[in-house]
Amino acid sequence: MTLWTNRDITPMLLTEVDKPFNSNEYLFELKFDGIRALIFVGKNTFEIRSRNHNIINHLFPELKKIKENINKNMILDGEIILIHNNKPSFEKIQERIHLKDKKRIDYYSKTSPAIFVVFDVLYASKDLTALTLQERKKYLNQLKENEYLLKSKSYLYKGIELFQEIKKLNLEGIVAKRLDSIYQINKRSNDWIKIKNIKNKKFVIGGFEQKKKNYLSVLLGEKKDNKLYFVGKATLPNSFHEKVLKSKNIKTSPFINYNENNIIFIEPIIEVEVSYLERTKNNHIRHPIIKRG
Repeated sequence: MTLWTNRDITPMLLTEVDKPFNSNEYLFELKFDGIRALIFVGKNTFEIRSRNHNIINHLFPELKKIKENINKNMILDGEIILIHNNKPSFEKIQERIHLKDKKRIDYYSKTSPAIFVVFDVLYASKDLTALTLQERKKYLNQLKENEYLLKSKSYLYKGIELFQEIKKLNLEGIVAKRLDSIYQINKRSNDWIKIKNIKNKKFVIGGFEQKKKNYLSVLLGEKKDNKLYFVGKATLPNSFHEKVLKSKNIKTSPFINYNENNIIFIEPIIEVEVSYLERTKNNHIRHPIIKRG
């Protein structure tokens, strides 16, 4: 059985570190904010598989045009993205994957088409996974781009400089890959590293919910013009539990944009520092992690 016939495979995953670095043993690429996918494409084949092994062709019918320039069996690894305001938008791609109505899917595939950014090749008429990344990139470079297929640009050695540039553009982050790394299917490897463009800001806690013992989910708020706006929920570290549980309860929501049953609202005076990835169009924060009070 080959990779081409056994398609229930998970793409190689990355480990995460806090800081960018320079190294002559690595190449560096942009980290795209989208949906990781493997595309099985050939003259008579086209199949998009998410990292959870779901076939998602029906969600992105426009991507089938990728096969126009490919005349042999290939497995491509990359990210499905949607461009909004001149940069990849995770929020927009999330909207697409939750569409169920075929007419709406067809409409958005024409008016706001997705793009597949390919950064690796696992198969090109033969299994390439035992080759080094440098050797696999040679196969990738032979691909012809079109409006639905873009090749990820690689930068040698200078990860710190690339990270500084993506911070200016407010992009998600970068990835670092060992030049001699083989492709490890179904594994998370230290050979591939992601460095996210993390933001830090102080927010206040305006309420909490406790669904199980030793677990608190708190509601975070941001003060603007003497009003408190809800920006998201985050898991509270155990060391902060006592302080929150002993806070003064209030009967109504302190947030002007949030009110929900089964929430214990508290006087919004506890301030915590939170790291997060980005803001949504509703000004909510993605992937919040409470660092300290």
